[in-house]
Amino acid sequence: MCWSATADLAAGSAIAAIGVACLVRVRRARDLPLAALPLLLGIHQIVESAVWRSGGGTGADVTAWAVIALPLLALWVPLGVLLAAPRSARRRLVLPAAAGLAAAATLAICMARRPVMAEVRGHTVGYAVHLPDPSLVIVGYLVATIGSLLLAGDPLLRLLGAVTAAGAAVCLLLWRLEFASTWCAFAAASSVLMLIWVRRGPAGGASPGCEPGEVR
Repeated sequence: MCWSATADLAAGSAIAAIGVACLVRVRRARDLPLAALPLLLGIHQIVESAVWRSGGGTGADVTAWAVIALPLLALWVPLGVLLAAPRSARRRLVLPAAAGLAAAATLAICMARRPVMAEVRGHTVGYAVHLPDPSLVIVGYLVATIGSLLLAGDPLLRLLGAVTAAGAAVCLLLWRLEFASTWCAFAAASSVLMLIWVRRGPAGGASPGCEPGEVR
């Protein structure tokens, strides 16, 4: 999320371009979901530029934003990390994947029952989702997304998890103050880290041909 429609569109386009670069450079088929993450984040911000222009409410643009931000990312991130991880790290990544599945299912059911409402608040956009137990769902979501990155075992992915955690805390504070949403800056930084991860190669840059599922 950025502080205006123009900022969201510009940042989203740049991040999506980084996402395309990640996909072009990916070496293994099982790294594709993580490599596609910047593209997904870029599309997400482009969608929010439409939310800004519509003034919020409950339209298709708001629904699309919520679907990407909530159930889709809750599943995408931990499963992407699990697929890309070496065998030695996969057992500890089962918990974040399970948390993501539970959080995504809960969020999807709640969104199907009642529409998500968006409201423009100064330089931020607020989204209202009706949840039966918000605290539990939020914990599950954070374990799935940030927790999976911190447990990945890859130094760059752990750094990405730390950047994401810091970004979430800062953005939450600024959003509560209705000052400005700065998530786009952290999304851009995360996308650059993903590009470095793809170019370097996972787990220290294994030689091409040494891993099953390599893209040639």
